Amino acid sequence: MRIVCCCFSGTGNTERACRELLKKLEERGHETAYFAIRRDAERPSLAGCDLLLIGYPVHGFNAPTPVLKFLKSLDKTQKKTPCYLVRTSGEPLRLNNASGITPKRILKRKGYAVYGEFHYVLPYNIIFRHSDGMAARMQQGMELRLPSDAEKIALMQRFKVKRGPMTRFVSFVCRVEHTAMPLIGRHFKTTEKCVGCGKCEKVCPQKNIHICDGKPVFGKSCVGCMGCVFSCPADAIRPALFNGWRVNGAYSFDAPPATDDEVCKYCKKAYLRYFHEGEK
Repeated sequence: MRIVCCCFSGTGNTERACRELLKKLEERGHETAYFAIRRDAERPSLAGCDLLLIGYPVHGFNAPTPVLKFLKSLDKTQKKTPCYLVRTSGEPLRLNNASGITPKRILKRKGYAVYGEFHYVLPYNIIFRHSDGMAARMQQGMELRLPSDAEKIALMQRFKVKRGPMTRFVSFVCRVEHTAMPLIGRHFKTTEKCVGCGKCEKVCPQKNIHICDGKPVFGKSCVGCMGCVFSCPADAIRPALFNGWRVNGAYSFDAPPATDDEVCKYCKKAYLRYFHEGEK
């Protein structure tokens, strides 16, 4: 079976999850292909695709704008190609289930049948920085889920995700981010720490950053992925309204995983539920 994964990833978490999932599928003898959803990327060929995976990070309980635009650009298929959504977020709240509503609706119009959705919790790139122990526990939680998730995909199992009225309402309200982020992103600034290395320009999946006179200039296409802020080697980027929530620098996933007592107090019950479900 030929499995194609199309993935949008700002700081690398979602790409990390999707590539690990594809490895598990390759171990089962399936042919896989990975395509990044980026403004400068060529449109992937889905010819001969038996199963489609769509990967994305949850932005404000919704799928990011580039993902929705990509799905709308897909050609219609007549064979009802099976599809799974693969999403990541920094917390395991069930509100994140709302992010699949619009992608599922678009895919259905295009002729794809969404069989199910997978969710992996990986460390925040905004709001606050998790400890390396928490990052390692999240990585462990994902790795424990991957074999059974790959098995579900290989067998093309169907399963539903619960979405209550409150979930849908919160998703609808937070959808304002799609309109607001291009405006907020224009006001990203750099401090005197900026060394003009250009890494932010290379990282940005929207090609929204250009280096001018040795300094980054932010355009009108920001979607709030925080790739530039997270990846800046000098921690020089200030993301306007989100500056108090900025997270900078890669996590270490090699630390000893956090114990139950060391799990952060924020959403602690939800984290423990997620970890324990994977450990079963």
